[in-house]
Amino acid sequence: MIDAYRKLWPNRTGVDAIGTEEELEQKIQIELNDELTHPRVRKTRQQKLELALTRIEQSELTVEEKNNLSSLYKKIAAQ
Repeated sequence: MIDAYRKLWPNRTGVDAIGTEEELEQKIQIELNDELTHPRVRKTRQQKLELALTRIEQSELTVEEKNNLSSLYKKIAAQ
């Protein structure tokens, strides 16, 4: 799952430092909460999830990688 995330975000800062599934989930949590964006321009959690799922679907990942990564995003968004 970590490799699929790295393929999806090849130039994102900190992606190479992800070493465990827990770190990956934390990174996705930060992304969904839009924590790295200025508060006035933050998107909602639902908007960020939709953008991520669109990016996953349009990526060159394998079908299995897409399904697993999409499921992980949805699971984290539901928390």
